[in-house]
Amino acid sequence: MLDYPEFNPVAIQLGPFAVRWYALSYIAGLLSAWWLIVKMLAQKSLWRRAPFDGKPPATAEDIGDLFVWATLGVVIGGRLGYDLFYGIFYCGFWPGGRDCGGLPMAYLTNPLNLLAYWEPSSLHLFGQTFHIYMPRLLGMSFHGGLIGVALAVVLFARRRKLNILAIGDLACSVAPIGLFFGRIANFINGELWGKVTDSPLGMVFCSRNLYALYRGCPAGLEPRYPSQLIEAFTEGILLFAALQWAIRRFHLHERPGLVTGLFFAGYGLARASSEFFRDSESMIAGWFSMGMLLSIPMWAAAALFIWIAYKKPEWGRRPS
Repeated sequence: MLDYPEFNPVAIQLGPFAVRWYALSYIAGLLSAWWLIVKMLAQKSLWRRAPFDGKPPATAEDIGDLFVWATLGVVIGGRLGYDLFYGIFYCGFWPGGRDCGGLPMAYLTNPLNLLAYWEPSSLHLFGQTFHIYMPRLLGMSFHGGLIGVALAVVLFARRRKLNILAIGDLACSVAPIGLFFGRIANFINGELWGKVTDSPLGMVFCSRNLYALYRGCPAGLEPRYPSQLIEAFTEGILLFAALQWAIRRFHLHERPGLVTGLFFAGYGLARASSEFFRDSESMIAGWFSMGMLLSIPMWAAAALFIWIAYKKPEWGRRPS
């Protein structure tokens, strides 16, 4: 059995204000993706052939501006996607889910729950104690964040008159970086743990920091799969390597939309496979979970983008 490290989910604590590794993982993922796209745009060998003919689909300045839009898309889409897919849809039909906690009716009694969970805290100033509620941004949906980023890409590309599919391919080629950092943050938080196992990969998701933070160990004291690390490898490292190989070795980005299709297909496969190890908080029937259900539209979107890439090559041309 593996030992669960003594991680503290809170990176920096300043009175009632806490900076969590989860928030820092979003920052690290976005900055790393931004840096890599700029590096890719500077590689002339990637853009020398049609449909680009030596001209990358965007400039470094375009990408810098795009990531402001993408950041808003990730945060707003991720949170509202969780509210829609899990808080309303899943908890509405299967209210006995582990993390439902009175959802979706709790949205009606306190609409602020749509934005964040609110935790009681104490603020000590000038010898006085103030009881306040601090927002804690939990419950983020990748699929919601994906929709948010997709909308950001479409709106931004149309505004700048850039090719939407080519910009989408760039974004998808680096998206696994964010997935990797996010899953590592899930591991540090001791959340989204795996199924109980007696294999050598099992670990007990309990530590002094987790016990103090959650007033107990939510995963219990049985060894479980580190499903967060499995997802970090499959959705992050493996998918990133596959997409970069497809671009650099086979130049599949020269059919705009194809890399996006491969990303959708690869993520859907990685997520559905990892659900067999993950003790999903949103089971639908038997072994079938909400994560598997949401992989189906991912595969449908993948088929659509691949079809577009091969049947509509003229879409890859940069607008004049």
